[in-house]
Amino acid sequence: MNLSITKTANPKPKPDPNNLGFGTLFTDHMLNMDHDPEKGWHNARIEPYSPFSLDPSTMVLHYGQGIFEGLKAYRREDGGVQLFRPEANFARFNRSADLLCIPRIDANQAIEHLKELVRLEKEWVPGAPGTSLYIRPTIIAADPYLGVRVSHHYRYFVILSPVGAYYPQGFNPVRIWVTMNYVRAVRGGLGEAKTMANYAASLYAGQRAHDQGYTQVLWLDGVERRFIEEVGSMNIFFVLGGTLVTPALNGSILPGITRDSVIKLARRWGMPVEERAVSIDEIFDAQAAGKLDECFGTGTAAVISPVGELKYGERAITISGNQVGPMARKFYDAITGIQYGLAKDPFGWITRL
Repeated sequence: MNLSITKTANPKPKPDPNNLGFGTLFTDHMLNMDHDPEKGWHNARIEPYSPFSLDPSTMVLHYGQGIFEGLKAYRREDGGVQLFRPEANFARFNRSADLLCIPRIDANQAIEHLKELVRLEKEWVPGAPGTSLYIRPTIIAADPYLGVRVSHHYRYFVILSPVGAYYPQGFNPVRIWVTMNYVRAVRGGLGEAKTMANYAASLYAGQRAHDQGYTQVLWLDGVERRFIEEVGSMNIFFVLGGTLVTPALNGSILPGITRDSVIKLARRWGMPVEERAVSIDEIFDAQAAGKLDECFGTGTAAVISPVGELKYGERAITISGNQVGPMARKFYDAITGIQYGLAKDPFGWITRL
């Protein structure tokens, strides 16, 4: 597929790389592509970043048929730029597309288009420690129609945002509230898809957590409300007596790219890894028995996020003395080392531009 490029006549000033937030600034250009039943995916184009014009009846606005991804580009010490595991992101993108009845895109072609966009916006990739260029591919249902059905037309777009740390506290332990009353997803639903609906379902409980001074909410399974699933924006890991334990993917948990990276690294290091059902009572009992060594979340935005406190009902436990644990630090250093080109990449995860 041909890719046309139209450059902006009014480039924006670049932000201070030492004073970046998360998701508030956007680059000069974006990638767009359209889909209809006759042509399939077509008209791939890079053009100046600009608002969309959507009919008020556009289906995504009413029925939520849409998906997205999140990955990053990193500045190396030599000034070059590289992507981390884009193949895994676009494979997951297409799995989400299947669950939302959205036509798949050609993943290899999408990565080539993305590389062209990032090359064009290379000066937007910040070089300060801990910064990166966040990449958001998205597909939305574009039919102007009121009625519950699968859309016939779609818009695919990619926007870029220079970012710093996801959490204001940076790489410091976060406080997590375990919800007993609210459910985000159930097996057989959309929990394993990266879709807008999943995040909308998390907002109320997330706000309740914030109101109580907690950074994120930890979800339990939607049936028994006993088994740990994931945090609002992260997968979750525990180190129990030297074994790395994380909830098994069961259809209601997002298959995180960073989650998979941690598991692959742990197995390469010879660390025991268990993907299984983990009850919240097991974690509190392990803490009482002195067997809960660490807890941390994983995700593209924060990479590794140590957890210093879990609150469940009236009980709260402090983990690792509310300090960054050695395994959280080791995984963080290993993954970011690969991402920024500071360490060897034994898995072939890096795509250099």
